[in-house]
Amino acid sequence: MQAYQADIAKFEAANTKVFGISMDAFPSLKAFADSIKVTSVPMLSDWGRTATKAYGLYNETNGYGRRATFVVDKEGKIAKVEAGNTAINPTGAAEACDLLEKKLVVKPPTDKP
Repeated sequence: MQAYQADIAKFEAANTKVFGISMDAFPSLKAFADSIKVTSVPMLSDWGRTATKAYGLYNETNGYGRRATFVVDKEGKIAKVEAGNTAINPTGAAEACDLLEKKLVVKPPTDKP
């Protein structure tokens, strides 16, 4: 989240919004954001695991969600997905947002997260 906050100007320049979504309850998310001094990225709670399951990120075995970054275009279509360790690096997401803002083609995701 700190890396996304550090690059927030890139996202704003591409007319995009950044949100963090976690399965943790809101009080935990607020404490986490406060502890790492993230103030420009809203944190959303998926306490019921609805979004996590819908996007195929929920691991039934251990009860955890996989890290993922989704770039969603203005029509609500997923334009880019990064899952796993690369999801914490905002570079690919920022580039995809920039391409979308310029109305250039973004290569669609090739594998489901």
